[in-house]
Amino acid sequence: MSKVLEGITVLEQGTFITGPAAGMLLADLGARVIKIEQPGSGDPFRAFRGGLYSPHFQTYNRNKQSITLNTKHPEDAAAFDELVREADVYIQNFRPGAAERLGAGWERLHALNPRLVYCAISGFGQDGPASGRPAYDTVAQAASAYLKLLVNPSNPRVVGPALADAMTGFYAAYGVMGALIERGRTGVGRRVEVSMLEAMCHFNLDAFTHYFSEGEVMGPFSRPSVSQSYVLECADGKWIALHMSSPEKFWQGLADAVERTDIFDDPRFATREARIAHQDDMILVLGELFKRRTREQWCARLLARDVPHAPMYDTSEALEDPQARHLQLAIEAPHPTMGTWRTVRSPVSFDGERALTVTPPPVLGQHDEEVLGPIRERLRRQG
Repeated sequence: MSKVLEGITVLEQGTFITGPAAGMLLADLGARVIKIEQPGSGDPFRAFRGGLYSPHFQTYNRNKQSITLNTKHPEDAAAFDELVREADVYIQNFRPGAAERLGAGWERLHALNPRLVYCAISGFGQDGPASGRPAYDTVAQAASAYLKLLVNPSNPRVVGPALADAMTGFYAAYGVMGALIERGRTGVGRRVEVSMLEAMCHFNLDAFTHYFSEGEVMGPFSRPSVSQSYVLECADGKWIALHMSSPEKFWQGLADAVERTDIFDDPRFATREARIAHQDDMILVLGELFKRRTREQWCARLLARDVPHAPMYDTSEALEDPQARHLQLAIEAPHPTMGTWRTVRSPVSFDGERALTVTPPPVLGQHDEEVLGPIRERLRRQG
C-alpha cells in the first residue's frame, strides 16, 4: 500500500487507548511509530490473564515498534533525548503536569527539537477546574452529553464500546497531521492539545446544534425517530436494521415487502411526520410482521425493493458478509508466537490500493536492540 506518512517518525508514550489509538492511526498510514514503555510491565493495557498481550492492547498497537525506557535512569534519559532529536512527532496522554515531571513536557522537548510536533492528550484539558480529574471513556461520554443519547431510561446502563477513547485518538491524529502539513511550510513544530471532553463535545455536535438552533434537548430516541430507524427480530431469532428516513419510495418498498400496502391508510402512518410521531406504534406493527420470515428471507425481499437495510450482525458474522470479504476487511499476518494474527485493515485506500499488510502489535521491548542499540553505542562513543 502507498505509505503516505513514510519517513515520519512518531514517539508514542501512550497508555490504554487515546494515545495508542492516535499512534496506530499514524502507523496505519505508514509512519514509523516507536512505542516507549516502562520496563517489566509496559502499557497497563497489556496485562491479561498473567500475560502482557491482551486483546485490548492488540486493538490499538499494530504496526508499531516497542522499546523500554525508564527515564529516571540517566542512561535511558539520554537515549530518550536522542530519540526526540530525531523524531517528527511525540504523543503522550498523561495527566496534565505529569509530562513535565517526567522531563517530557512541551518546552523541554521543543527546545531539543524545534521541528517536533508535540501532541498532549488529556481527559478534561490541560488547565481549568477539572483538568486534574481522572477521566475514562464513560466519564467523557457523560460530561459531553453523549452518554445521555445512548442510555435507555427504562433500562439505564452503559452500553457500547469505548467510543470516547477511540474518537479522542482519532482527533489527536487529525491534529497531528494538520501540524505536520503546517511544519512543511514553516519548518517549526506545534503543540497539539486535545481532551476527551473537547473531542466528544465536537463528536456530539448534532445534539448541540439542535439545542442552539431550536432549544431542543435530544434524547436516546430523538435521532432514531426522525431518521425512522428500526431494529426488528426475525423468525429465526436474528435481527435486521432499517433506516427509512427518505425518500418516500423506501416506505413504499417496505410496505410491498411486508405485504401491507394498505398501511398508509392508517392516519398514524400516512405521512413521514405521522410515522415519526407514532414510531412506537410502527415498531409494534413491524415487529409482528418481521417475525413471520427469517432474516435471510427478509434481506432478499428488501434488497429486491431497494429498501435501506442490513442484517444486524454480531462480530462473528460481519466480516463474513460477501461485501466485507470483497473489500478484504479482515487481514492477517504471521506472529512469532501466536501463529496467524488477524485484524481489520485501515479503512482508507489510496489510488485504489488497500492496506492489506500489517505488523502484529509488538511484545514488550521487542525492538530494544534494533532501536536503542545504535543510540546507546553512539552515546557511549561520545563519552
